Amino acid sequence: MPSSPRNYPTVDYDTHARTCAPDAFWAQVKRTVHGKPVPDSQIELIVAEIKRQLALSTQDNLLDLACGNGALSHLLIDSCATLAGIDISAYLIDVAKKHFAQAPRVTFIENDVTMYLSTEPAPLRFTKVLCYGSFMYFPDDVAHATLRLIGERFSNVQSIFIGNLPDRDRVSAFYTQRDPMPNELDDPQAQIGIWRTKETFSAMAATAGWRTSFSNMADEFYSTHYRYDALLHRRDITVTR
Repeated sequence: MPSSPRNYPTVDYDTHARTCAPDAFWAQVKRTVHGKPVPDSQIELIVAEIKRQLALSTQDNLLDLACGNGALSHLLIDSCATLAGIDISAYLIDVAKKHFAQAPRVTFIENDVTMYLSTEPAPLRFTKVLCYGSFMYFPDDVAHATLRLIGERFSNVQSIFIGNLPDRDRVSAFYTQRDPMPNELDDPQAQIGIWRTKETFSAMAATAGWRTSFSNMADEFYSTHYRYDALLHRRDITVTR
């Protein structure tokens, strides 16, 4: 980890969210372009892609890791039986509970992701896992532990969708006005988080027992030029799509 102070933009989602209006849900989780919340049409693309990639059905119990304020989670509940969202930010989970919880079907829990995965008392209830727009803020050890714990404890989960990952092979498509600073691309606290190549991501997932297929959002998606999505399946499962 680089030592502070850093010479590039960083982000603390809990601190940032507290500076936003209580109902500015997309601004709170920085689903923005140049500081402005993305339009509904962009959110609709995300929701449709999550549902398609995970093949969500009303029989599924979905676990949403690093769910933020639940605004995105909320748009998926018509396509699953239950949903549990986990996030380390006390403030964002308070927003999720206030605006989007529907206990017992839709719940939100304040916890560190790996602590939750290590201690969830009923891991077998979940069938699908989502982590959208957050995995790049997991340090390498946390990222690997997350995938390993799902594989070991959540044995009814056969697929994980990890979305909106910054592609290290396409750094120049984002950094058009300057070059990234030393350590910036490897810093989970940097504004964009850790940039991983598909090869790096796939190798990490493989060591945790998962095989990975990659995809990109449609051309009209606002960040498709420098990001990719990853769909993980257990390595011993053959999937027909």
